[in-house]
Amino acid sequence: MPTIFDDRQCELGEGVFWHPEREQLFWFDIVNSKLLSRVGDQTLNWQFDRNVSAAGWIDRDHLLIASETGLSRFNLETGAERMLCEIEADNPLTRSNDGRADPWGGFWMGTMDKTGESGKGTLYRWHPNDGLRVIQRDMSTPNAICFDHSRSCAYYADTKTRIIWRVRVNPKTGWPQGEKEVFMDLSATPDRPEHKPDGAVIDSEGCLWSAQWGSARVARYSPDGVFLSAVDLPTGHASCPAFGGADMRTLFVTTAMQKLPDDRPDWAGTAGQTFSVPVAVAGRAEPQIAL
Repeated sequence: MPTIFDDRQCELGEGVFWHPEREQLFWFDIVNSKLLSRVGDQTLNWQFDRNVSAAGWIDRDHLLIASETGLSRFNLETGAERMLCEIEADNPLTRSNDGRADPWGGFWMGTMDKTGESGKGTLYRWHPNDGLRVIQRDMSTPNAICFDHSRSCAYYADTKTRIIWRVRVNPKTGWPQGEKEVFMDLSATPDRPEHKPDGAVIDSEGCLWSAQWGSARVARYSPDGVFLSAVDLPTGHASCPAFGGADMRTLFVTTAMQKLPDDRPDWAGTAGQTFSVPVAVAGRAEPQIAL
C-alpha cells in the first residue's frame, strides 16, 4: 500500500534516485527548477536558475545534475556547481528530462521541447573518458532510461509513441551497438490510452518497473516484456520510480500536478507528492559516476 514519503506537491516531480552512500532519496521538480530531498522530518530544497531533472551520484557529497544547459557537478554541502558538459545550452526552447547513470560510470540523458512539441528531443550518452554522443534524434519525450544488470542492454522510451525500446550495448564500454528493438509496445492496447511509459528502473530479477503517466500506477514487466503486476497510486501522473531503503525493497515514486485531467478531481489532492511502497523484490544500488 503506497504511503506519502514527502507531501510537497511538485508541479512535475521527476528524476528520483536513492544515494547509496548517504542512504538518502533525491528527486526534482523540473519546471520549478528544484532539487528536493529529506532526512527524517527535515525537508531539503536546492533552488537552481534553470530547469533540472535528473542526477547520478559521484561521491558522498557530489551529484551529477542534468539540466536544460547540460551536465554539472554539484556539491550538496556548499551548493558549488561546475559545468562538465554543455548540452543544447544555446537552445532556450528545450530542457533535460529523464536521465540515469549507467553501469560503466556514464550518464544517459534525454532532452525535449518545453512545450511538448514532437520531434525536438534527443537522447544522449556522456562518459567522462569519451565525451558526449547522440543515441537518437527526432524524439518527443525521451524517458524510461534504465540498464540491465548483466551489462548486455539499455532501455529507453519515447513517451508519445508508448513504446519502450531495448538496445544492445558493448558489455565493456556501455556504448550502444546495433539497432534498437521493441521491448514493449503499449500502443498495442488502444483501449488503455492512458498507459504512457514515463520513468523506469530495473529490479534485482531483471524486471522493468514502468511509471505510467496518466494511469496511476507503476507496472512491472518481465525481461521478455510480459506484464506481471502493478502498484496502484492515488494520483494519476506517476513519473519516475526508484528502489531504496536499507534493504532496497522500497519503491519510491514521483508524481506530477501538471496537466491533470478534468474528469479526475480525486487525483488533485495528492498530485505531485512523492510516494513510498514496500515491495517483495529488491532493487539494486544506482551505479557511481566515474569522476
